[in-house]
Amino acid sequence: MTTPLLDVQNLRIAYPPRNNELQWAVDGVSFAVGTGDRLGLVGESGCGKSTIGRALLQLLPRGSQITGEATFKDESILSLTGKELRQYRGEVVGLIFQDPMTRLDPLMTIGNHCLETLKCHSPELNKQEAKQKALKTLAAVRIPADRWSQYPHEFSGGMRQRVAIALALLLDPKFIIADEPTTSLDVTVANEILQELTRLCAERDMGLMLISHDLAMVAEYCTEIAVMHQGKIVEIGNVQKIFKTPEHPYTQSLLEAALHLHDATEVKPEETQIPLLSLDNLEQHYILESNFFQQIITGEKSKIIRAVDGINLDIYEGEILGLVGESGCGKSTLSRTILQLVKPTGGKVVFEGKELNRLSVAEMRPERRHLQMIFQDPHASLNPLMTVGENVGDPLRIHALAEGEEIKKQVMLMLEKVGLTPTAEYYGRLPRQLSGGQQQRVGIARAMITRPRLVICDEPVSMLDASIQAQVLELMQALKAEFNLTYLFITHDLWVAKFLCDRIAVMNQGKIVELGKTEEIFNDPQHPYTQKLLGAAPLLQNI
Repeated sequence: MTTPLLDVQNLRIAYPPRNNELQWAVDGVSFAVGTGDRLGLVGESGCGKSTIGRALLQLLPRGSQITGEATFKDESILSLTGKELRQYRGEVVGLIFQDPMTRLDPLMTIGNHCLETLKCHSPELNKQEAKQKALKTLAAVRIPADRWSQYPHEFSGGMRQRVAIALALLLDPKFIIADEPTTSLDVTVANEILQELTRLCAERDMGLMLISHDLAMVAEYCTEIAVMHQGKIVEIGNVQKIFKTPEHPYTQSLLEAALHLHDATEVKPEETQIPLLSLDNLEQHYILESNFFQQIITGEKSKIIRAVDGINLDIYEGEILGLVGESGCGKSTLSRTILQLVKPTGGKVVFEGKELNRLSVAEMRPERRHLQMIFQDPHASLNPLMTVGENVGDPLRIHALAEGEEIKKQVMLMLEKVGLTPTAEYYGRLPRQLSGGQQQRVGIARAMITRPRLVICDEPVSMLDASIQAQVLELMQALKAEFNLTYLFITHDLWVAKFLCDRIAVMNQGKIVELGKTEEIFNDPQHPYTQKLLGAAPLLQNI
């Protein structure tokens, strides 16, 4: 490698100390990324991966301590201030965040997000030029022009992630730090975006640092890999070499866990006659209204978005039904419609013989104890002002299932079950003091605490590394057996679906296009869209 774009030497990072006790989140890390190189930074949640990315853009909390050296084209970047720092962020190095919903302004349209960015960094562009550049960039990540005037809450999780990627690419930076950029994307879109990023690296002599827990993705799209464990890089080098002959025990354990997911044998569904949940011609349509002047000038009429379009589906007691499909296909909208968080525009939702869509708000409230959800973005779904213990215990208070010390006792038990140990330490923390993967485990604990009958899991392990993924999935299987749970498991990760699910429903453009046993779907997919999904999924055994 020639003179590197980014050179990091002996980097140590500590967050503001608690109780005057300094702990190094990153401890003596060194690596370099050259022009056109793509470094994959992997490791368990909480190991310091995202901390490095934020430190390189000076986005750590006030009071954080940093020692060591980091240079970009031989210029120090840890001491930049003022105008130089603003130019460096975005124009030189772009950052793609892990959780786009908390990074986008809910009061601004997607178009205004783009225009504001260009106005700050490229004031020479007039509004029309800026809009054309923004539309071109959005099109590259498959955001159509007719979504320009919509707000973040009108987008699916995957669509919001695409917006975040577009904002990072908007200023043509020389280096991209991508922190789990495809966490909430389906395999086809993730494949297209990572191909686009790798193409840009080659064409523009860009560098890429891909922070990820997805070993198969890193193996396919990165040239180098650095494995992190407890704040240190324990192994670094060529991707092919490390994946074929890993030397460090932690690297070996990560690969073993990932291969376990990719090579798992499907479980068999239990035969049962009466469905726990039935969807009968379920619809959720939205009207995308054009403004008054558009209607007069262009004659354009309001557009109907058929997010859920005539779904017929039964979920049986004790089974795990996987729901897969591209971001924006309607998976999350379907889950929210089942839970009556939004009322359907047509059809029925029948749970244990009750037609939920006919219930009033008051009648629906006691049913929610039995219908819980693990959300896609834990940071956005947890109350930031409540501790972990309060967040997990809150459903027990709401449904009057326990009080006082009994609540704390049940919460501590559940924290232990989801691997947040020592439980006493995590009980009093705030969500912002946890890594993305740890926040996800809090979300799982919160959903499980009421001992529900049906749990809708919206990408519940998407932010976890392979070893923790396997642990959490096995935990969910154990909880399923212990409490007779039923799961609707929404995921874009086909290998996770293969590992966990009894049956799989494939969703595309608001419809179920294929439904069958997991083994049948993987071995003999019938629909062209299912075949396309399976063809785009990276497979670790092929590395």
